[in-house]
Amino acid sequence: MDRHDIELADAIEAIRLELLDASERGRGQAVQFEVGPVTLDFTVELKRDARAKGGVKAWVLSADAEAGLAHTRTHKVSVTLTPKDASTGRSIDISNPDLGSRDGF
Repeated sequence: MDRHDIELADAIEAIRLELLDASERGRGQAVQFEVGPVTLDFTVELKRDARAKGGVKAWVLSADAEAGLAHTRTHKVSVTLTPKDASTGRSIDISNPDLGSRDGF
């Protein structure tokens, strides 16, 4: 594995952790935002991996890696996630403690 390769599962896990962090920061705030569907677009390269179930893994490519891989096949993948609270099944909320300002309007 190249040191720049990121498994698709790891990329999605990073989004999950960021949403959890944003939700925790917003807990109890007066203004909150419901998170709707999150669409992630990736360019991936499929590689055989003896350790993977089924033998194939999807690796997310960066733009610079994509440019250098003219001899391999890459695929565009869109993943739509609908974040839910695992305990309630409801959408999660995110807020910001800074309520903003109307100065300048």
